[in-house]
Amino acid sequence: MPPAHDMAPSHTVRREQALPGAAGARRVELMLDTRGGDVPAILQLPAPGRRAPAALLLHGYSSHKEQLADTVGRAFLAKGIASLAIDLPLHGERERDVERESLRNPLALVRHWKLALAECATALRFLESHPAVDPRRLSVVGYSMGSFLGIIAAAGDPAVRAVVLAAGGDLPANTPFASLIRAVADPLRAARAIAGRPLLMVHGRRDRTVKPDQATRLFEAAEDPKTLLWYDSGHWLPNAAVNDAADWLAKALARPMTRAG
Repeated sequence: MPPAHDMAPSHTVRREQALPGAAGARRVELMLDTRGGDVPAILQLPAPGRRAPAALLLHGYSSHKEQLADTVGRAFLAKGIASLAIDLPLHGERERDVERESLRNPLALVRHWKLALAECATALRFLESHPAVDPRRLSVVGYSMGSFLGIIAAAGDPAVRAVVLAAGGDLPANTPFASLIRAVADPLRAARAIAGRPLLMVHGRRDRTVKPDQATRLFEAAEDPKTLLWYDSGHWLPNAAVNDAADWLAKALARPMTRAG
């Protein structure tokens, strides 16, 4: 049974508007109430009708929710997929230079990482309980830093039915204190834990930020069904990757799945 709507995380609508060129679609700017405070978010919904599949969009380092909402989110909307893009801690409307400096402190980094995971869980609960969203067809889509966060968030949440990672991968080779980092956030362990849920990875062959060998290691750790698409690009992927991801996700979420999968 779908979750009761009155159990949705509390939120405040800041602005709502119709989207030009997308008949019946709407864009809602809102604030999600989480344990760490208010999280700015952009919800995009296709035309009313049957409940839509949905994706949580997680941006990269030094980016913000608008960057994914206005590119990936719009491509998904054209396929009938709703999306929720959030500003991660210390990014977008939540950016504070003084606190960014604290990321040089390992304890602060762990604290912000755990906060981000908790906010992902709240965002997924919001989508799961939204009356316009099919709670059996949720996904997580992450870019770069958002991919590292997204695979781990998905691994711990059985409501997530599909995962898309753009410019994501395992930790770099020879990462200092790798064993300590993996105790907190291990992409390989998370890839194994998504337990056969569909995975798409899109990556640039010339990426020097998250190198191709990192993507390959993560892909090899995951179970089928999985797909890895390569592009002749660096860390910034071409529009073709966005369109390919939208096509793939529409097929992956075409049919509702039970929690037992």
